[in-house]
Amino acid sequence: MVAFVLFATIVYFLPLSRIKAEVDANLAALAAEILQGKIDKARDGALEIVIPQDLITLETASTFILITNAIDPDATDKRIFSSRNLGSFEGLLDPEGLGTTKVYHDVTHGDVSLRVLTVPIYDYNDPERPVIGYLQVARLFDSYESFSRFLVIALFVGFAGATASLFLAVLLTPSSFKPLEDIADVARQITNADDLSRRVPYIERGDEVGVLARAFNQLLERLENLFLTQQRLLADVSHELRTPLTTIRGNVDLMRRIGEADEDSLKIIQEETDRMSRLVGDLLLLARADAGSLPLERKKLELDTLFFEVYRQVSLLDTAVNVVITDIDQVCVMGDPDRLKQLLLNLAGNALKYTSSGGSVFLSLAKTEGWAIIRVKDTGVGIPPQDLPYVFERFYRVDKARTRQQGGSGLGLSIAQWIAQAHGGRIEVASEVGVGTTFTVWLPALADLPSLSDTADEGELESTRPGLRVLSTPFRR
Repeated sequence: MVAFVLFATIVYFLPLSRIKAEVDANLAALAAEILQGKIDKARDGALEIVIPQDLITLETASTFILITNAIDPDATDKRIFSSRNLGSFEGLLDPEGLGTTKVYHDVTHGDVSLRVLTVPIYDYNDPERPVIGYLQVARLFDSYESFSRFLVIALFVGFAGATASLFLAVLLTPSSFKPLEDIADVARQITNADDLSRRVPYIERGDEVGVLARAFNQLLERLENLFLTQQRLLADVSHELRTPLTTIRGNVDLMRRIGEADEDSLKIIQEETDRMSRLVGDLLLLARADAGSLPLERKKLELDTLFFEVYRQVSLLDTAVNVVITDIDQVCVMGDPDRLKQLLLNLAGNALKYTSSGGSVFLSLAKTEGWAIIRVKDTGVGIPPQDLPYVFERFYRVDKARTRQQGGSGLGLSIAQWIAQAHGGRIEVASEVGVGTTFTVWLPALADLPSLSDTADEGELESTRPGLRVLSTPFRR
């Protein structure tokens, strides 16, 4: 409102003052032109003045001229000259303007508004001599008055509009900002109660408030998930470390009571120590990965060669599960061989743990549309549908007791997922309870490599250890 008042003041006075200044300049120029003529005083003291010929016949409807004697100037018979457009007008254009200096006045005669300049005429045009007459020039000011009235009306309408806008703003602002107040209240409640489960309403709105509410709720959900993950991580780490420490302490107490080193106890202590070392190593790897400080070697790698290395290592495990290579292609990727080998070992080891004796684990490597596709399929117990979305979370177990007995920490799949993502790929899982589980890894493949030999023998490759064999499609090496 203050800005509008300042604006209205400038808009009202600036144009009108400029119009009035322009009119005054025109009147001054006209008076100067008239006073350039010869001015004398008669013997009786009356004024004698020579008017330019073009002004004598002045008939314009907007400009008027009147010259009168200083002796009784109000007397009509004392008027020296008046322009024809004054007609039967009697008197002076500006009776209040008679004085010793020129003055401008706004004068109204009936319904006519005039801007009048009154100039005193001195004897011999000498300001030191007495005034012998007055020159009054005027111009119609109706247009000025009309413009002034129009401007006043326009500013009044604008003021009314500004007032209405101010009223609506005061009326609507509380309801408009209430959603923001609700969001602030929820934030304060979360701070005071440490309850990240709270959410703000207004998510159905399509305006900026709705966008803010949805973004705020997404932030709260993200924070809640991170907080719960942190709590579960601390609980799981504490549990995983407490179990081997309890076992070690129990065996140490046993050896102390019997007074000598027991071979079985030492073996158990060694196993639990190795398990703790693996757990701490996995945790350190994930922590460095989360911090972005875990370097990855990037070099051209024959994935099929690495695939066979993993197979040979898995074949050395003491298990009654058949490991079968069902398909293999020659594929090259750009990556870290140690990390990719760790990914394959984690998936294969996980499949072996959950597959009963007499079951099978199928490994395959294929290439399609620029992707290297690794599949690890088992005929194990399977994963319930409600657990599938969480199998890659740290320390998550479908069967906690079974996994703990087999030495797992619940970090293998988390590490495998991070390795796949760090190489620009992804890992997927599909499972059916009682049928088995399939993990599929997608990695970006490099261009095809030329064959290093013409052909290779086709057939079935048998391993030297019973229960492990490789069923292979033809490939070139």
